[in-house]
Amino acid sequence: MLTVNIHEAKTNFSRLVDAAAGGEEILIAKAGKPAARLVSITKPARRFGALKGAVRIADDFDAPLPDDVIAAFEGN
Repeated sequence: MLTVNIHEAKTNFSRLVDAAAGGEEILIAKAGKPAARLVSITKPARRFGALKGAVRIADDFDAPLPDDVIAAFEGN
C-alpha cells in the first residue's frame, strides 16, 4: 500500500487515480496520520462454480419441519 501526504496527492492526483484503478490501494495522510484511502471502485468478476465442492446441501433439505417447530413459528 502506497502512502502519500495530502500535498503530494493533490500534485499527483491523476497518477494516483490511475494506480488505484489498476488495483493499487493508496493511503492519503494528513500530518502523518491516515486520513483517506483511494481504491478502485470496480468489482472483481464473478466466477461461476467458484464454491463447487465447498457447499453441501443435506439430502433432507426440503423435508417437512417437525410439528413442534411449525408450532413455534406459528406462536403456539
